[in-house]
Amino acid sequence: MPSTMPVRALWYSGGRLHLIDQRKLPGRKVILQLSKVEQVAEAIRTLTVRGAPAIGVAAAFGMVLAARGGRSSRFAAKLLGSTRPTAVDLFVGIDTVRGVWDRGGDPLAAAEGYRERIVEQCHQIGEAGASLFERRPRVLTHCNAGALATVEWGTSLAPLRVARGRGAPIFVWVDETRPLLQGSRLTAWELREEGIPHAVIADNAGGYFMRAGEVDAVIVGADRIARNGDVANKIGTYEKAVVARENHLPFYVAAPWSTFDVRRSTGRAIPVEERAEGEVLEFAGHRTAPSGSRARNPAFDVTPARYVTAFITPGGVVRPAGLARALRSRPEDARGQGSW
Repeated sequence: MPSTMPVRALWYSGGRLHLIDQRKLPGRKVILQLSKVEQVAEAIRTLTVRGAPAIGVAAAFGMVLAARGGRSSRFAAKLLGSTRPTAVDLFVGIDTVRGVWDRGGDPLAAAEGYRERIVEQCHQIGEAGASLFERRPRVLTHCNAGALATVEWGTSLAPLRVARGRGAPIFVWVDETRPLLQGSRLTAWELREEGIPHAVIADNAGGYFMRAGEVDAVIVGADRIARNGDVANKIGTYEKAVVARENHLPFYVAAPWSTFDVRRSTGRAIPVEERAEGEVLEFAGHRTAPSGSRARNPAFDVTPARYVTAFITPGGVVRPAGLARALRSRPEDARGQGSW
């Protein structure tokens, strides 16, 4: 594995958590330095850091800052766990450090170990899935599941990075991902940084390009995957999966082991975060809807497992029918210990 990546979302040094403020991209690359658990919780809540694996790692280091700041593990876990309910990696990161901390171990070593596992698993996802795109190089993505969302490598972008490194002519269709534009702001920024050919399209243009024969496959990340393979991911994912099925295109979901939640039997049991109305009613700080109009703003939707062609995991490409067996064999350290 290369020692560096063009994009690294966060790291810990000098007693501080350093992270890219993703709210400022693509206009400015601002690095924040956080020294308190309360700051980490706010960064997660406000999408300063986002993406399921990345917020799991951020929360792990938030626990470290809590320990060094004299806070209790119970207080820190409750505070960090209250920030965003859907992404299960958040709770796995908290649990990983809390378990070591409560047994008298070193929280920093636990957090660093968790970060290293996530980075390595994302690289393994890249290696496992790259061959799928060598003959299907025109790929549609949704939201951002690159290095910004996962510390390094990415989940959905990792196979594309590896495939391109092997010579595949990868081209990425990047849908905007409204209302906060994680695709056009973040995924396109990552791809530009690496010189990967891409085009930004409106969210509702995906079906047009699929039907026109200009898309070979669809790949997304995930925020939580139930035991039966139902996938919670950024709002709009369900629509992409249905349209992909209609156009006979494979729909892949890439995720580390920590994103699979065996405690939720189906997607109906996954909590879906609903965010502030203003994210829908406004754009760039200016109201676009009429005064008095209300909005609903679910941040995620759930795609039934029947629409998933395969999961790209650190252990290989897994068809939905083989998911139960794969989950039984995943590493023990990928599983949280909390009551979430």
